[in-house]
Amino acid sequence: MTELPAGLTVRPARLDDAAEAARVAAFVADQPEGTPFHLPAWGQATARATGQAFTLLLAEQGRALAAVLPLTTIRSRLFGSALVSTGFGVGGGPLGATGAQATLIRRALAIAEADEAPTLELRGGTPPQGPGWNLLEGRYLGFARSIAADDAAELAAIPRKQRAEVRKALAADLEVVTGRSTGDLAEHFAVYGESVRNLGTPVFPRALFRTVLDAFGPEGADILTVRHAGKPVASVLSLYWRGTVYPYWGGGTRAARALRANDAMYFALMRHARERGCTRFDFGRSKAGTGPAAFKKNWGFTPEPLGYATWTRDGAAPRDASPLNPKYRLKIAAWQRLPLGIANRLGPWIARGLG
Repeated sequence: MTELPAGLTVRPARLDDAAEAARVAAFVADQPEGTPFHLPAWGQATARATGQAFTLLLAEQGRALAAVLPLTTIRSRLFGSALVSTGFGVGGGPLGATGAQATLIRRALAIAEADEAPTLELRGGTPPQGPGWNLLEGRYLGFARSIAADDAAELAAIPRKQRAEVRKALAADLEVVTGRSTGDLAEHFAVYGESVRNLGTPVFPRALFRTVLDAFGPEGADILTVRHAGKPVASVLSLYWRGTVYPYWGGGTRAARALRANDAMYFALMRHARERGCTRFDFGRSKAGTGPAAFKKNWGFTPEPLGYATWTRDGAAPRDASPLNPKYRLKIAAWQRLPLGIANRLGPWIARGLG
Protein backbone atom coordinates (compact mmCIF):
# COMPACT_ATOMS: atom_id res chain seq x y z
CA MET A 1 0.00 0.00 0.00
CA THR A 2 1.30 3.48 -0.89
CA GLU A 3 2.39 5.39 2.20
CA LEU A 4 0.35 8.52 2.94
CA PRO A 5 2.05 11.93 3.12
CA ALA A 6 3.03 12.87 6.66
CA GLY A 7 0.04 13.81 8.77
CA LEU A 8 -2.53 13.03 6.06
CA THR A 9 -5.30 10.55 6.78
CA VAL A 10 -7.98 9.20 4.44
CA ARG A 11 -11.39 7.84 5.42
CA PRO A 12 -14.98 7.68 4.16
CA ALA A 13 -17.19 10.54 5.36
CA ARG A 14 -19.89 9.67 7.88
CA LEU A 15 -22.72 11.09 5.82
CA ASP A 16 -25.39 9.94 8.27
CA ASP A 17 -23.87 12.48 10.68
CA ALA A 18 -25.47 15.87 9.88
CA ALA A 19 -22.52 17.78 11.35
CA GLU A 20 -20.03 15.90 9.14
CA ALA A 21 -22.15 16.39 6.04
CA ALA A 22 -22.40 20.11 6.80
CA ARG A 23 -18.62 20.27 7.32
CA VAL A 24 -18.02 18.72 3.90
CA ALA A 25 -20.57 21.03 2.24
CA ALA A 26 -18.84 24.06 3.79
CA PHE A 27 -15.48 22.85 2.51
CA VAL A 28 -16.87 22.41 -1.02
CA ALA A 29 -18.43 25.89 -0.94
CA ASP A 30 -15.03 27.39 -0.02
CA GLN A 31 -13.22 25.81 -2.99
CA PRO A 32 -13.04 27.88 -6.20
CA GLU A 33 -13.55 24.71 -8.27
CA GLY A 34 -16.42 23.42 -6.15
CA THR A 35 -19.72 22.50 -7.81
CA PRO A 36 -23.10 21.24 -6.59
CA PHE A 37 -22.00 17.79 -7.80
CA HIS A 38 -19.35 17.66 -5.07
CA LEU A 39 -21.93 18.11 -2.33
CA PRO A 40 -23.03 15.18 -0.14
CA ALA A 41 -26.62 16.13 -0.97
CA TRP A 42 -26.08 15.37 -4.66
CA GLY A 43 -24.34 12.03 -4.19
CA GLN A 44 -26.79 10.79 -1.58
CA ALA A 45 -29.90 11.88 -3.49
CA THR A 46 -28.85 10.44 -6.85
CA ALA A 47 -27.73 7.15 -5.30
CA ARG A 48 -30.93 6.77 -3.31
CA ALA A 49 -33.08 7.37 -6.40
CA THR A 50 -31.16 5.05 -8.73
CA GLY A 51 -30.16 2.25 -6.38
CA GLN A 52 -26.44 2.87 -6.96
CA ALA A 53 -23.90 3.13 -4.12
CA PHE A 54 -22.28 6.39 -2.99
CA THR A 55 -19.32 7.13 -0.77
CA LEU A 56 -17.34 10.30 -0.18
CA LEU A 57 -13.65 10.05 0.65
CA LEU A 58 -12.02 12.64 2.90
CA ALA A 59 -8.35 13.54 3.14
CA GLU A 60 -7.60 15.27 6.44
CA GLN A 61 -4.50 17.06 7.65
CA GLY A 62 -4.92 16.87 11.38
CA ARG A 63 -8.43 18.20 12.01
CA ALA A 64 -8.61 20.16 8.75
CA LEU A 65 -10.08 18.89 5.50
CA ALA A 66 -7.51 18.90 2.70
CA ALA A 67 -9.52 17.31 -0.14
CA VAL A 68 -12.68 15.37 -0.92
CA LEU A 69 -13.56 12.81 -3.58
CA PRO A 70 -17.22 11.84 -4.07
CA LEU A 71 -17.64 8.41 -5.69
CA THR A 72 -20.68 6.71 -7.20
CA THR A 73 -20.46 3.02 -8.04
CA ILE A 74 -22.40 2.54 -11.28
CA ARG A 75 -23.50 -0.99 -12.11
CA SER A 76 -25.36 -1.78 -15.30
CA ARG A 77 -25.99 -5.02 -17.18
CA LEU A 78 -26.06 -3.05 -20.42
CA PHE A 79 -23.17 -0.63 -19.95
CA GLY A 80 -20.91 -2.35 -17.43
CA SER A 81 -19.55 -1.09 -14.12
CA ALA A 82 -17.57 2.00 -13.23
CA LEU A 83 -16.54 4.13 -10.29
CA VAL A 84 -17.54 7.70 -11.19
CA SER A 85 -16.86 11.05 -9.58
CA THR A 86 -19.61 12.01 -9.54
CA GLY A 87 -22.44 9.87 -10.85
CA PHE A 88 -25.25 11.65 -12.74
CA GLY A 89 -23.29 14.93 -12.59
CA VAL A 90 -21.19 16.85 -15.09
CA GLY A 91 -18.55 17.69 -12.47
CA GLY A 92 -17.48 16.40 -9.10
CA GLY A 93 -13.92 15.12 -9.47
CA PRO A 94 -11.33 15.32 -6.69
CA LEU A 95 -11.39 18.72 -4.97
CA GLY A 96 -8.85 20.40 -2.71
CA ALA A 97 -5.07 20.44 -2.30
CA THR A 98 -3.31 18.80 -5.26
CA GLY A 99 -1.23 16.39 -3.17
CA ALA A 100 -4.27 15.33 -1.16
CA GLN A 101 -6.24 14.83 -4.40
CA ALA A 102 -3.55 12.41 -5.60
CA THR A 103 -3.82 10.47 -2.35
CA LEU A 104 -7.60 10.18 -2.70
CA ILE A 105 -7.27 9.02 -6.31
CA ARG A 106 -4.93 6.24 -5.22
CA ARG A 107 -7.49 5.15 -2.65
CA ALA A 108 -10.22 5.26 -5.31
CA LEU A 109 -8.11 3.03 -7.55
CA ALA A 110 -7.83 0.53 -4.70
CA ILE A 111 -11.62 0.59 -4.32
CA ALA A 112 -12.07 0.05 -8.07
CA GLU A 113 -9.71 -2.93 -7.93
CA ALA A 114 -11.49 -4.41 -4.90
CA ASP A 115 -14.91 -3.95 -6.52
CA GLU A 116 -13.63 -5.29 -9.87
CA ALA A 117 -14.79 -2.11 -11.57
CA PRO A 118 -12.93 -1.86 -14.89
CA THR A 119 -13.16 1.95 -15.05
CA LEU A 120 -12.61 4.94 -12.77
CA GLU A 121 -13.88 8.21 -14.25
CA LEU A 122 -13.02 11.63 -12.76
CA ARG A 123 -15.14 14.55 -13.95
CA GLY A 124 -12.78 17.34 -12.99
CA GLY A 125 -9.86 17.89 -10.61
CA THR A 126 -6.14 17.68 -11.30
CA PRO A 127 -5.69 15.10 -14.13
CA PRO A 128 -3.72 12.07 -12.88
CA GLN A 129 -0.88 10.57 -14.85
CA GLY A 130 0.43 7.06 -14.98
CA PRO A 131 -0.40 3.60 -16.32
CA GLY A 132 -4.02 3.11 -17.35
CA TRP A 133 -4.94 6.80 -17.34
CA ASN A 134 -6.36 8.63 -20.34
CA LEU A 135 -7.42 12.30 -20.46
CA LEU A 136 -10.46 12.84 -22.65
CA GLU A 137 -10.46 16.44 -23.90
CA GLY A 138 -12.65 18.04 -26.51
CA ARG A 139 -15.64 15.67 -26.47
CA TYR A 140 -17.51 17.80 -23.94
CA LEU A 141 -17.78 21.58 -23.80
CA GLY A 142 -18.88 23.72 -20.86
CA PHE A 143 -20.91 26.93 -21.25
CA ALA A 144 -21.20 29.62 -18.58
CA ARG A 145 -21.39 33.42 -18.40
CA SER A 146 -22.63 36.24 -16.20
CA ILE A 147 -26.31 37.12 -15.94
CA ALA A 148 -27.04 40.67 -17.11
CA ALA A 149 -28.45 43.33 -14.80
CA ASP A 150 -31.94 43.37 -16.36
CA ASP A 151 -34.00 41.98 -19.25
CA ALA A 152 -32.93 44.70 -21.67
CA ALA A 153 -29.25 44.08 -20.99
CA GLU A 154 -29.82 40.33 -21.22
CA LEU A 155 -31.36 40.69 -24.66
CA ALA A 156 -28.48 42.89 -25.75
CA ALA A 157 -26.01 40.20 -24.64
CA ILE A 158 -27.58 37.64 -26.98
CA PRO A 159 -26.24 37.63 -30.58
CA ARG A 160 -28.52 39.32 -33.08
CA LYS A 161 -29.99 36.28 -34.84
CA GLN A 162 -30.83 34.46 -31.60
CA ARG A 163 -32.07 37.73 -30.05
CA ALA A 164 -34.70 37.94 -32.78
CA GLU A 165 -35.90 34.43 -31.90
CA VAL A 166 -36.09 35.33 -28.22
CA ARG A 167 -38.12 38.45 -28.98
CA LYS A 168 -40.60 36.34 -30.95
CA ALA A 169 -40.80 33.89 -28.05
CA LEU A 170 -41.48 36.69 -25.58
CA ALA A 171 -44.30 37.98 -27.79
CA ALA A 172 -45.94 34.55 -28.05
CA ASP A 173 -48.90 33.39 -26.00
CA LEU A 174 -46.89 31.41 -23.49
CA GLU A 175 -47.28 31.05 -19.72
CA VAL A 176 -44.27 30.60 -17.42
CA VAL A 177 -44.64 29.01 -13.99
CA THR A 178 -42.16 27.93 -11.33
CA GLY A 179 -42.60 25.56 -8.42
CA ARG A 180 -41.68 22.34 -6.65
CA SER A 181 -45.04 20.64 -6.17
CA THR A 182 -46.10 17.16 -7.25
CA GLY A 183 -47.92 18.81 -10.16
CA ASP A 184 -44.83 20.75 -11.21
CA LEU A 185 -42.82 17.53 -11.11
CA ALA A 186 -45.42 15.65 -13.17
CA GLU A 187 -45.36 18.31 -15.87
CA HIS A 188 -41.58 18.31 -15.91
CA PHE A 189 -41.34 14.52 -16.18
CA ALA A 190 -43.88 14.46 -19.04
CA VAL A 191 -41.97 17.08 -21.02
CA TYR A 192 -38.48 15.79 -20.23
CA GLY A 193 -39.49 12.21 -20.95
CA GLU A 194 -40.77 13.14 -24.40
CA SER A 195 -37.70 15.30 -25.08
CA VAL A 196 -35.13 12.59 -24.38
CA ARG A 197 -37.22 9.92 -26.16
CA ASN A 198 -37.14 12.12 -29.26
CA LEU A 199 -33.35 12.28 -28.90
CA GLY A 200 -33.17 8.50 -28.62
CA THR A 201 -32.10 8.24 -24.98
CA PRO A 202 -33.90 6.76 -21.96
CA VAL A 203 -35.43 9.00 -19.30
CA PHE A 204 -34.12 8.94 -15.73
CA PRO A 205 -36.39 7.67 -12.94
CA ARG A 206 -38.99 10.18 -11.76
CA ALA A 207 -37.65 9.57 -8.24
CA LEU A 208 -34.32 11.09 -9.26
CA PHE A 209 -35.92 14.47 -9.86
CA ARG A 210 -37.93 14.29 -6.63
CA THR A 211 -34.99 13.33 -4.43
CA VAL A 212 -32.78 16.09 -5.86
CA LEU A 213 -35.51 18.67 -5.29
CA ASP A 214 -35.91 17.47 -1.71
CA ALA A 215 -32.17 17.28 -1.03
CA PHE A 216 -31.47 20.83 -2.21
CA GLY A 217 -34.63 22.34 -0.76
CA PRO A 218 -36.53 25.46 -1.85
CA GLU A 219 -33.39 27.61 -1.82
CA GLY A 220 -31.42 25.21 -3.96
CA ALA A 221 -33.69 23.73 -6.64
CA ASP A 222 -36.95 24.28 -8.49
CA ILE A 223 -38.76 23.65 -11.77
CA LEU A 224 -39.63 26.25 -14.41
CA THR A 225 -42.23 25.24 -16.99
CA VAL A 226 -43.56 26.93 -20.11
CA ARG A 227 -47.18 26.20 -21.05
CA HIS A 228 -49.12 26.86 -24.23
CA ALA A 229 -52.91 26.70 -24.16
CA GLY A 230 -52.65 25.21 -20.69
CA LYS A 231 -50.32 22.37 -21.72
CA PRO A 232 -46.63 22.11 -20.70
CA VAL A 233 -44.34 22.33 -23.73
CA ALA A 234 -40.94 23.05 -22.15
CA SER A 235 -39.60 22.50 -18.64
CA VAL A 236 -36.30 22.60 -16.75
CA LEU A 237 -35.20 21.52 -13.28
CA SER A 238 -32.46 23.88 -12.07
CA LEU A 239 -30.02 24.02 -9.18
CA TYR A 240 -29.04 27.27 -7.45
CA TRP A 241 -25.73 27.31 -5.62
CA ARG A 242 -23.19 29.95 -4.70
CA GLY A 243 -24.78 32.62 -6.91
CA THR A 244 -24.99 30.42 -10.00
CA VAL A 245 -28.03 28.83 -11.62
CA TYR A 246 -27.51 25.41 -13.19
CA PRO A 247 -30.34 24.49 -15.61
CA TYR A 248 -29.77 20.77 -15.46
CA TRP A 249 -32.60 18.54 -16.67
CA GLY A 250 -34.53 20.41 -19.33
CA GLY A 251 -36.25 19.86 -22.65
CA GLY A 252 -39.26 20.48 -24.80
CA THR A 253 -41.99 18.60 -26.62
CA ARG A 254 -42.23 18.42 -30.41
CA ALA A 255 -44.50 21.46 -30.28
CA ALA A 256 -41.88 23.50 -28.42
CA ARG A 257 -39.74 24.19 -31.49
CA ALA A 258 -42.44 25.97 -33.51
CA LEU A 259 -43.55 27.85 -30.39
CA ARG A 260 -39.96 28.85 -29.51
CA ALA A 261 -40.79 27.58 -26.04
CA ASN A 262 -37.19 26.65 -25.22
CA ASP A 263 -36.10 30.21 -26.01
CA ALA A 264 -38.82 31.55 -23.74
CA MET A 265 -37.86 29.06 -21.03
CA TYR A 266 -34.17 29.93 -20.81
CA PHE A 267 -34.76 33.67 -20.98
CA ALA A 268 -37.37 33.35 -18.23
CA LEU A 269 -34.91 31.28 -16.19
CA MET A 270 -32.29 34.03 -16.48
CA ARG A 271 -34.84 36.51 -15.12
CA HIS A 272 -35.96 34.10 -12.40
CA ALA A 273 -32.38 33.39 -11.34
CA ARG A 274 -31.59 37.12 -11.24
CA GLU A 275 -34.59 37.65 -8.96
CA ARG A 276 -33.23 34.89 -6.72
CA GLY A 277 -29.92 36.74 -6.44
CA CYS A 278 -27.88 34.74 -8.95
CA THR A 279 -25.21 36.48 -11.02
CA ARG A 280 -24.03 33.59 -13.20
CA PHE A 281 -25.73 31.20 -15.62
CA ASP A 282 -24.08 27.81 -16.11
CA PHE A 283 -25.63 26.26 -19.22
CA GLY A 284 -23.93 22.93 -18.47
CA ARG A 285 -22.01 20.69 -20.80
CA SER A 286 -22.78 19.57 -24.34
CA LYS A 287 -20.98 17.29 -26.71
CA ALA A 288 -18.89 19.09 -29.30
CA GLY A 289 -20.45 19.25 -32.74
CA THR A 290 -24.00 18.66 -31.56
CA GLY A 291 -27.18 20.72 -31.81
CA PRO A 292 -27.25 21.57 -28.09
CA ALA A 293 -23.70 22.94 -28.27
CA ALA A 294 -24.63 25.11 -31.25
CA PHE A 295 -27.79 26.31 -29.45
CA LYS A 296 -25.74 27.51 -26.47
CA LYS A 297 -23.16 29.24 -28.66
CA ASN A 298 -26.02 31.04 -30.43
CA TRP A 299 -26.99 32.48 -27.04
CA GLY A 300 -23.57 34.09 -26.70
CA PHE A 301 -21.92 31.49 -24.49
CA THR A 302 -18.26 30.74 -25.18
CA PRO A 303 -17.48 27.00 -25.14
CA GLU A 304 -14.77 25.82 -22.75
CA PRO A 305 -13.32 22.31 -23.29
CA LEU A 306 -13.83 19.97 -20.36
CA GLY A 307 -11.28 17.33 -19.44
CA TYR A 308 -12.30 13.98 -17.97
CA ALA A 309 -9.63 11.59 -16.76
CA THR A 310 -10.44 7.89 -17.05
CA TRP A 311 -8.49 4.92 -15.75
CA THR A 312 -9.08 1.50 -17.29
CA ARG A 313 -7.89 -1.76 -15.78
CA ASP A 314 -5.30 -3.71 -17.80
CA GLY A 315 -7.04 -5.88 -20.35
CA ALA A 316 -10.48 -4.33 -19.74
CA ALA A 317 -12.53 -2.58 -22.39
CA PRO A 318 -13.16 1.11 -21.59
CA ARG A 319 -16.73 1.84 -20.53
CA ASP A 320 -18.34 4.15 -23.10
CA ALA A 321 -22.05 4.81 -22.60
CA SER A 322 -22.00 7.95 -24.75
CA PRO A 323 -24.80 8.15 -27.37
CA LEU A 324 -22.08 9.28 -29.80
CA ASN A 325 -20.66 5.76 -29.69
CA PRO A 326 -21.38 4.29 -33.17
CA LYS A 327 -22.43 0.93 -31.72
CA TYR A 328 -25.54 2.58 -30.22
CA ARG A 329 -26.70 4.20 -33.48
CA LEU A 330 -29.31 1.56 -34.33
CA LYS A 331 -30.52 1.34 -30.72
CA ILE A 332 -31.00 5.11 -30.61
CA ALA A 333 -32.98 5.07 -33.85
CA ALA A 334 -35.19 2.27 -32.51
CA TRP A 335 -35.75 4.11 -29.21
CA GLN A 336 -36.89 7.23 -31.04
CA ARG A 337 -39.70 5.19 -32.60
CA LEU A 338 -41.00 3.79 -29.30
CA PRO A 339 -44.41 4.95 -28.08
CA LEU A 340 -43.82 7.49 -25.32
CA GLY A 341 -45.62 5.44 -22.66
CA ILE A 342 -43.39 2.41 -23.29
CA ALA A 343 -40.22 4.55 -23.41
CA ASN A 344 -41.07 6.15 -20.08
CA ARG A 345 -41.69 2.76 -18.46
CA LEU A 346 -38.53 1.11 -19.77
CA GLY A 347 -36.29 4.16 -19.70
CA PRO A 348 -35.72 4.52 -15.93
CA TRP A 349 -34.48 0.92 -15.64
CA ILE A 350 -31.87 1.59 -18.33
CA ALA A 351 -30.95 5.18 -17.40
CA ARG A 352 -30.14 4.36 -13.78
CA GLY A 353 -27.10 2.50 -15.14
CA LEU A 354 -25.81 5.37 -17.27
CA GLY A 355 -24.43 7.50 -14.43
